[in-house]
Amino acid sequence: MATLVTFFSAGGKTANVAKEFASRIGADVFEIVPQEPYTSADIKWTNPVARCNREQIAGKEVPVNGKIEDFDKYDTVYIGFPIWYGQAPRVIHTFGKGYDWSGKAVHAFATSGGSGIGKTAEKLKPSLAGVASLDAKLVHSADEL
Repeated sequence: MATLVTFFSAGGKTANVAKEFASRIGADVFEIVPQEPYTSADIKWTNPVARCNREQIAGKEVPVNGKIEDFDKYDTVYIGFPIWYGQAPRVIHTFGKGYDWSGKAVHAFATSGGSGIGKTAEKLKPSLAGVASLDAKLVHSADEL
């Protein structure tokens, strides 16, 4: 079986961590890209009407570009993202709902400028149908994975 590192990155930090970690362990990489890209105004979390805040509060689906070919070949999947409102961004939930996670071990990792990991794993689990195991941790570098 194989390992996959997937990630959504709003500002580049999560992408850097994910790519470095994937390179170290020889994993495949898939970038989770929303169909409608985020602008800097969209991710300005201090603005209560910014897109990121509206999506999180409303629990909106955020369509994703692309699809992972041969997803069944992976038994271990890492999912990286920035923490938004104490959980994964909605684009991660939409991404997760597009696959059968049966039997897979999933390791979610989040980057943050100040928020903790909270109940990220618990909140993400319903979007990963059939997942065998799921854990989540806050990281600042690939060394922490």
